[in-house]
Amino acid sequence: MRLTDFWTRLEEAFGRGYAASIASDQVLPELGGRTIEQALRAGEQAHVVWRAVVAAYPDRVPARLR
Repeated sequence: MRLTDFWTRLEEAFGRGYAASIASDQVLPELGGRTIEQALRAGEQAHVVWRAVVAAYPDRVPARLR
């Protein structure tokens, strides 16, 4: 998954403003206690981070985006 695809999916699932907030503020256990932004900056692959988002928010991410 390309990074641009990741951000498009995140914004589609949560809305632009809320996606930015989740990415910078929400610590996900699936990412080793890091935020989305921290994990991506550390070099985690976008598809790994996306799977963590889906696991953390199964009711928010539509099936077509999984």
